[in-house]
Amino acid sequence: MKVGIVEVAAHAGVSEATVSRVVNRRQGVAKKTRDAVESAMAELGYERPVQGQLVAIITEHVSNPFFADVAERVESALAPHGLKTVLCPAFPGGVQEPEYIGAIVDKGIAVVVFLSSSNTVEGADMETYELLRARRIPYIGVNGVFADGVEVPVYSTDDLLAAELAVAHLHQLGHRAIGMASGPSGNHPADRRVQGFLDAMNRRGVADAERLVVRQSFSIEGGQAAAQMLLDRGATAIVAASDFMALGAIRRIRRQGRSVPGDVSVVGYDGSMITEFLDPPLTTVRQPADRLALEVGRSVLALVSGREVPVGELLFDPELVIRQSTGPAPQR
Repeated sequence: MKVGIVEVAAHAGVSEATVSRVVNRRQGVAKKTRDAVESAMAELGYERPVQGQLVAIITEHVSNPFFADVAERVESALAPHGLKTVLCPAFPGGVQEPEYIGAIVDKGIAVVVFLSSSNTVEGADMETYELLRARRIPYIGVNGVFADGVEVPVYSTDDLLAAELAVAHLHQLGHRAIGMASGPSGNHPADRRVQGFLDAMNRRGVADAERLVVRQSFSIEGGQAAAQMLLDRGATAIVAASDFMALGAIRRIRRQGRSVPGDVSVVGYDGSMITEFLDPPLTTVRQPADRLALEVGRSVLALVSGREVPVGELLFDPELVIRQSTGPAPQR
């Protein structure tokens, strides 16, 4: 027999209207009553209907093809199940995240996906997460663990492995003065990529690799500034923490009258389709957008149905795509 709100209401000893409010995660239900209804739902095997419910995707990088690709893939996976995605562009750690969530939390929101947003920032404001937990709305992360210490599902590209792949490729080409253009300190993926870079360089006998690490913003301009500093320090190859930073590095190298890869090799990170059509086509470490989005979609569907999803961080292997922006180290 299919369990409905009538059976749940009878089991919990509350009205059907109260069950409806709990099912739709509305306000106005006391915690004790909500807990009783949730318990009855679990005991009877009641599954929340998903038709028409919203999934909020919070991300900063809507202009970055990789994040747009992941968001689009998640939307495609959820649409056949009656779930509608809402894309919320927000600066990580800023006021927009809680404003977005506060505006839609009572509109049938089922799950929130933090796609490289405040889950990447050290010391991020806990207001958004506290609001979601208070409303019993589950949330998951992509490419960044949550600073609040609460165990939730997180799906990330293995940034340590990504740095190893880039450094190994350049080292094999004869480069020894390999620089790292990374994102700002306190950004979890950037910190991991730097750690992976330092580990990879240390494994190859480079003891002072820290001097070849420059922190900047994840942008073309950040890549330009970082590249200038690395060139001044004698780098013959640059590992960039994003494809945008790699583009900036190439621009700076050329403005100095040098060539890519003849004088300086450059490796990007993200691996969006556009990198194949750059000049030169960019060697990059590709994040597995398809596998990340598939796992996010599966988890969202499980969560809205009341099923358990394994918590903690699941790491996905990236892939090195070798193109024409890397070549043998120049002969001195």
